[in-house]
Amino acid sequence: MTTASTPEPREPKAALIFDDPLDQQSSDDTDRGWGEQSGGDSVSDLKRFLDEKPPHHL
Repeated sequence: MTTASTPEPREPKAALIFDDPLDQQSSDDTDRGWGEQSGGDSVSDLKRFLDEKPPHHL
């Protein structure tokens, strides 16, 4: 007679989530990450403006 070996624990299967994705806030819903600079003075603001100005605004 053979002895039954203990089964190894399995990883949980991926579950489907049926939540409405429009109910959740996305990163685009906030103003974070839209190019704002933390702190600065008028000289650094002018430098940033000149550095980021499109070529057709010369």
